[in-house]
Amino acid sequence: MKQNQFDVIVVGSGAGGGVVAGELAYGGREVLLLEIGDHHPTESFRRWEVKATRDLFWPVRFAPLPDGDVLTLLSGRCVGGTTTINTKVGLRAHARDVAKWHAATGLTNNQGEPFPVEELEPYYDRVEHLLGVRERDDWDKCVYTAQAGFRALGAELKPVRSYTDADCMRYGSCIQGCPTGAGKSTMNTYIARAIDSAALDLRTGARVERVIIEDSGGGPRAVGIEYADATGKLHTVRASFVVVAAGALNTPQLLLRSGLANPSIGRHLGLHPLRLVYGLFDEPQDAHRVYPISAHCMKYRHDEDGGFVIEASTVMDPIAFATTIRDENGPFWGPQLVEAMRAYRHWNGLLAMVNDENNASVIVDADGRERFEVDFQPREQERLAAAMRFSREVLEAAGAKKVCWTGVIATHVQGSCRMGDDPARSVVDRNCETHEVKGLFVGDASLVPRTLSVNPSLTVMALATRLAEHLEMAMSGELAAA
Repeated sequence: MKQNQFDVIVVGSGAGGGVVAGELAYGGREVLLLEIGDHHPTESFRRWEVKATRDLFWPVRFAPLPDGDVLTLLSGRCVGGTTTINTKVGLRAHARDVAKWHAATGLTNNQGEPFPVEELEPYYDRVEHLLGVRERDDWDKCVYTAQAGFRALGAELKPVRSYTDADCMRYGSCIQGCPTGAGKSTMNTYIARAIDSAALDLRTGARVERVIIEDSGGGPRAVGIEYADATGKLHTVRASFVVVAAGALNTPQLLLRSGLANPSIGRHLGLHPLRLVYGLFDEPQDAHRVYPISAHCMKYRHDEDGGFVIEASTVMDPIAFATTIRDENGPFWGPQLVEAMRAYRHWNGLLAMVNDENNASVIVDADGRERFEVDFQPREQERLAAAMRFSREVLEAAGAKKVCWTGVIATHVQGSCRMGDDPARSVVDRNCETHEVKGLFVGDASLVPRTLSVNPSLTVMALATRLAEHLEMAMSGELAAA
């Protein structure tokens, strides 16, 4: 019979929740990990685009843009969350990225100083060790093709660091789940080893309806959650602490459903907007047969230098490619699309990712329906245009005879429940506990006060490791002693 009392309940199994649950359970704490998606083990992964999209991703969500277009929002819905279907890029935040956090939310460390990147270094070290983060310089032809274009414009491509091991066969199937297990996710690292320790109770197909909050005289406190299983049956489970790590699009919705009233919940959503920019070459590039992000150009990463990062090389799988490719005349249709698809092996792609300023929002209407609002400011629009322009110039300098691109996509959403000292500008404190409710923590990308200039997964895992340490100290009595 399943137990209904735990030390900690964690909602969501991605870069945040999977790490918190795995660290605490591996240390012997009784942890319930709830995931709305299913558990798809490594041996089930195939490079079957339609099946992976159905099994591993949230149904695609959209946000309208002021110009009449839409922004596409992508994220994982499976054990491991987006870490199961991302490109495994493992980069630390730059000091200039983290310096923005204090300005945004008043975030300080325990000494009252503006929160520095050095605060995260021991946690980065631990995550990198557990995931085996390494530099990847085993480039394929398409990356060298792109490199020639960067060099012609006075820029350089550098090898990416990624959480992949030597079993990587460069199938290009990272976003359909790694079939060799070389791509590390919270599923095949943190969660796998915690399940082996028998302290972790993983329940899948679980939709969490609300956090249970009670007040016994000391103020409101989280004491458990209510969730519906795959059959729709409701369950109530209790714990000393609750960690919500359902992702930056879902965590604010759960907090609002649970009665929290902080006006910052759902606001200041960062999108890390990007486009894929494709160049058509005379010779086959086979950019679909590499690990998708092999290298990056950091020359323009800081806001004052341009505010964008270009990653190479990548091409979407055929269905996604066919349904998103466009040029200045709009989406491809008919003979133009057929011609583009017949040349699929000849396309090489760059991912142009922009620093945004957290001007989007997650909205829940009176009927409980979600809505996402985007309000790109002129500086953000200029960065998007500059990243697109530079990518086009690179591909043309590399020899592309035609350049096309996708619409705007967001895969690195962050910041909708920000961490900070100021309750008027943040949702949780420096230890990730909500300002309103004791014992209720946020443990995912929602915490990040301002969008990073690089892929955020390693930073989210570092913050989650830090949160797990804090919870362990709370349960062991070390915080009370201090």
